[in-house]
Amino acid sequence: MDPLRNPFSPGAGAPPPELAGRDEIIQAARIALARVRLGRPEKSQMLLGLRGVGKTVLLNKISTIAEETGYLIAQMEAPEGQRLAEYLAPALKKVLVRLSKVEKAKEYATRAMGALRGFASAFKVSVGEIELGVTEAQTADSGNLEIDLPDLLLAVGSAAKAAEMSVALFLDEVQYLAEEDLRSLIVAFHRISQKGLPVILFGAGLPQVAALAGEAKSYAERLFDYPEVGPLQPDAAAIAVREPIHDEHQEIEDQALQHIVELTQGYPYFLQEWGKHAWHAAAKSPIAKADVDIASRSATEALDKNFFRVRFDRLTPREQDYLRAMAELGPGPHRSGAIAEMLQATVESVGPLRSGLIRKGMIWSPAHGDTAFTVPMFDEFMKRAIPSWERTAGAKRSRRRR
Repeated sequence: MDPLRNPFSPGAGAPPPELAGRDEIIQAARIALARVRLGRPEKSQMLLGLRGVGKTVLLNKISTIAEETGYLIAQMEAPEGQRLAEYLAPALKKVLVRLSKVEKAKEYATRAMGALRGFASAFKVSVGEIELGVTEAQTADSGNLEIDLPDLLLAVGSAAKAAEMSVALFLDEVQYLAEEDLRSLIVAFHRISQKGLPVILFGAGLPQVAALAGEAKSYAERLFDYPEVGPLQPDAAAIAVREPIHDEHQEIEDQALQHIVELTQGYPYFLQEWGKHAWHAAAKSPIAKADVDIASRSATEALDKNFFRVRFDRLTPREQDYLRAMAELGPGPHRSGAIAEMLQATVESVGPLRSGLIRKGMIWSPAHGDTAFTVPMFDEFMKRAIPSWERTAGAKRSRRRR
């Protein structure tokens, strides 16, 4: 079929042609945004899920809703190894510039600008020139993030309230926040909640974020809602593939559609990949099961080269061994002891490896002593990436990689 008309274009955070099966999450976000606008207390939200389930897509969708309802937004992604202050301060400056143009909020916005300048100075962050009133002093400049970040966000919230506006922060990849940064962010939104200020946070991250937040501050579970973003149910997965094809006035056979849903296990990114390649494989409408069989080879190759490989290449040889041992056991979750046994090592000796892989966002612990992949179907990829793997200990392991 015409490749120019292919509705599927999988990419990192790229919106799918049909955002199916997420109505409940989107509606909850709409309600939270509306309540904050009305001055009602409302929890911030952390969208949690594995790689490829569409968390970033949802975060972008909610940010669009927020803008359409009059919010000032600050949209950020937490890069691995970078501190929160470095990207939060410039994002907040844009918000404060907007607030400073509202006549009745100018005094509060000026104070908030003073807090931002002090914050930027304390944490050595560049935010460009900041104009202040002659008598306005810097605040939020103690150098203690757990004190300064709440002070800064309270100042922003007070300016927003004076302007009769609301602010929404959007933060992706929350699992990469340093412990101090996450703790300070939780403290800040606890203070905002207590003051009833019109500021809300929508975050997205891997499943371990809920536990990390709870460890950082015990009251985090009462401060945030944690919507689970998982694979789509079969009906929603079918809609995500069928409707874009119908929108192009083409068809897909029921058997072919069911086959795609089964192969992808309902994971949104994989649905997009299989949809794209099935369209290319089909000479004409309707797309048949034989076309999906052909597409499966090219879709798998595309995932191996991009979605899986970019994560694999970040791993050390010993980390690759750990994940290959997990893959040998199957999709998981697996007991840490079983993985250590596969490596012919003790749980204690491979503990640092496991911790490093959790920090890199490759695995997580769904329960005490359990370990699971954060990337769906990564066990199958590891077997393709390291087809010959020996269950022997130490650095002398014999491996042959493709």
